[in-house]
Amino acid sequence: MTQQPRRPAWTLEHPDVAFDAVLAGAARAYPDRIALRDGDTTLTHAEVYDRARRVAQGLRRHGVAPGDVVALHLPNTIWFPVAYCGVLLAGAAACAVNPLQPTAVLAEQLAGFGATAVVTHPAFAPSAVEARTPDVRLTVVVPPTHAAPAPDNAGPPAGTIPFTGLLANEPLDADPLDPDSLAHLQLTGGTTGRSKGVRILHRNLVANLFLSSHPRCGGVPALDTAGGVYYDPVAGTVPPGSELGRGVALAVAPLFHGAGLVGLLAGTLMGFTCIIEGRFEPELFLEHIEKYGVTRIFGVPALFHALLSSPGIATRDLSSVGFIMSGAAPIDTTTLRRIAEAFPRATVTEVYGLSEATTILTMQDPRPGAAPAPVGSVGIAAPNTVVELRDEEGEPVPAGQAGEIWAHGPQIADGYHNAPEQTAAQFVDGWLRTGDLGRFDDRGNLHVVGRCKDMIIYKGYNVYPVQLEEILGSHPEVAQSAVVGAPQPGVGEIPIAFVVPRTPAPDPDLAERLAAFVAERVAPYQRIREVRLVDELPLTPTGKVLKRELRRQLA
Repeated sequence: MTQQPRRPAWTLEHPDVAFDAVLAGAARAYPDRIALRDGDTTLTHAEVYDRARRVAQGLRRHGVAPGDVVALHLPNTIWFPVAYCGVLLAGAAACAVNPLQPTAVLAEQLAGFGATAVVTHPAFAPSAVEARTPDVRLTVVVPPTHAAPAPDNAGPPAGTIPFTGLLANEPLDADPLDPDSLAHLQLTGGTTGRSKGVRILHRNLVANLFLSSHPRCGGVPALDTAGGVYYDPVAGTVPPGSELGRGVALAVAPLFHGAGLVGLLAGTLMGFTCIIEGRFEPELFLEHIEKYGVTRIFGVPALFHALLSSPGIATRDLSSVGFIMSGAAPIDTTTLRRIAEAFPRATVTEVYGLSEATTILTMQDPRPGAAPAPVGSVGIAAPNTVVELRDEEGEPVPAGQAGEIWAHGPQIADGYHNAPEQTAAQFVDGWLRTGDLGRFDDRGNLHVVGRCKDMIIYKGYNVYPVQLEEILGSHPEVAQSAVVGAPQPGVGEIPIAFVVPRTPAPDPDLAERLAAFVAERVAPYQRIREVRLVDELPLTPTGKVLKRELRRQLA
């Protein structure tokens, strides 16, 4: 079955380049602007480019060849983006892995993705050394920083070299990279089991950077005289939170996750200052918004729930924040409204994307005269992107009905690394099958109603957990919730809710009252059959609810 994609609702022309042109362009457009801050350590955009070229030269001299895979086994640190950029400038591909995972899992990933080098941190270097496969010929250890301190007496293990040794090389001068070459392998979130390596080409990465940043940057894509890309500002079009060369963002999302990494790289394109955060601490996060004049925040629902529960949300000066995005997982409309109340000068929006689309598929329409997307919607398709809803046979569903979200655009990845069968199932004739369910409203805004695998079928009726979670989230005594299906003979599955109350010692009858609260607002077949009160929900390192773990608890 082959379908030709419709024309995107809006288009954006940008130079056909690889990521090296983005890095070079930022270094020339914003040479003295601080690009990265980690405690008292800072690097300007020109210094990031210089350091990355030195790392690239060092990697080349240690045998890393174009096309090799280099694993980044790092926490959030100023050296993460420097290492990433250096790997790419060397012509290799980066593969960011979770440094907190067990050594056996790391070894499996290094073997499965064919890594030839690893860049790690003193706190995690012993695991990296133990996990080395015969193909790993180089292990590099970065220095500790404020965001990523090292344990006491954590010296580099035998058989490793210091990152400073790479930085001591002269900058690499190389030909421009091929946009069709591999930039990085983005590991999927692992909510369904073992992570897969998504092949993000330079072409995908650069397209995603432009598609995600251009609608709110106040500039047009351009090439400088040396071939670097940048935004040429357009007078009078700069929205709050996105000022070219003046924006400030906090990097608290794990940089080993696509949303954290690609979001930081989009800041590079716009000349932003990015404050590298280590462990997320709500009060410190709010303090840094006030201290550094943060203009833009991206976070997952778990982050916003924590901020809204923090005392500092009512006392800190948050007026610098002009733009807030929630993504990576669904968020209820009550929480979105509370975010807007806490940050009154900010535009608050929910976006939708996934690793297989680099990061972005939809966003709120920022064009002049466009009506705001309704709260709870993830907006319209990004520039140059087509989104369709299809049934199980891959055919478009009738207007008004829910269906699986399919997408087509330049940010759609090149498939899964070394996994042809999984690639063939998910990437079909240039389209991405997301596995998510959605519906369009009468204005064309997309509403994500859940994962196909999470849909509950009760007596033949489709029950969407997101709808029930939305209702639960509107109850004043609910902090977070997740709904899953439990097998029930004779009816298929029944909805079971796991709820984190706002107070640690809720009334004994809260579970019963919540079930009744939902029952008053849904059809009989959608009613929640049981509410379980819990202290917390199981989350992935990127803040997504592990519903497979909740289903396991019901087994």
